Amino acid sequence: MTLTEIARMTDDEARLYLEQIRWPDGPSCPHCESKRVTRMNGNAHRAGTFQCNECRSQFTATVGSVMEDSHIPLAKWILAFHLLCSSKKGFSALQMKRELALGSYRTALFMLHRIREAMSGPLEQALQGVVEMDETYVGGKPRPGDGKEHKRGRGTSKTPVVAVVERDGEARSEPVAHVDTKTLKAIATENIAPEATLATDEYPLYGAVGKEFSGGHVQVDHGSGKYVNHKTGCGIVAHTNTAESYFSLLKRGHYGVYHKMSPKHLHRYCDEFSFRWDHRRETDGDRTESAIEGVAGKRLTYRRLVDGDRKQLIPTSPTSSASPPSPQ
Repeated sequence: MTLTEIARMTDDEARLYLEQIRWPDGPSCPHCESKRVTRMNGNAHRAGTFQCNECRSQFTATVGSVMEDSHIPLAKWILAFHLLCSSKKGFSALQMKRELALGSYRTALFMLHRIREAMSGPLEQALQGVVEMDETYVGGKPRPGDGKEHKRGRGTSKTPVVAVVERDGEARSEPVAHVDTKTLKAIATENIAPEATLATDEYPLYGAVGKEFSGGHVQVDHGSGKYVNHKTGCGIVAHTNTAESYFSLLKRGHYGVYHKMSPKHLHRYCDEFSFRWDHRRETDGDRTESAIEGVAGKRLTYRRLVDGDRKQLIPTSPTSSASPPSPQ
């Protein structure tokens, strides 16, 4: 479905569209998963209400999803999904507030974070073949003249983000407190198949990680000015260009759209960019439907969002700057 078609949707059309995506084989109860349900068509019932004939509970297509208990019209929800899914470098909350005529910045921001929650999730299968692993550092540029020493690269105080990217395949990234062997091994073994080949730069810590994979470990020496290594001895070209392409999109979204990604919520932005990367070959409409398919069984309350709800692989670094009162 195109942007024009979605923008012209009524709430009733948006409701039917959501029902078709969430329940392609017919509606089922989100409480007991029974398919013995009845659509309530009485004047006293809210549009789109079903009743389960097993547990007798009533529900709509938004119950048990990231959209539950939202007062935002469904037509605006569908449009918000499409705008975020079709924007290669992200979509700011202020822009969403203007485009959808939402009541406040906080409403738009909470809405976007709930869409990112729908985009999150583990890989359906571990990354195969040649998988590149690299890290980058996310944070604002240092303030000039503040009298502090600002190191670059691995000596920076910015938040590290580690990514694993299958060549011509999917990607996952994770903010961490410290780039150490334990952290890198945990991310690699969680997302990469044991028989895969790991491709990294020359950073010594990757040597221990590479031993976890039977497909071997190939490296390229960036320190000597080389970015592709054809002489690996196993016929596999060593480079991290695919992972760096992923990071370039994340950084463009950071600098050009979001401007600030607080350490508390950085994992949500990583999920957003990973989702669009994984579905990059789909049309905007298909990508939107893929994101909406992920709403089921996920809830994100504002309290959870503000308090920080994700169990980090490693606790947030004490050197990271404190996040502001706003949840962005």
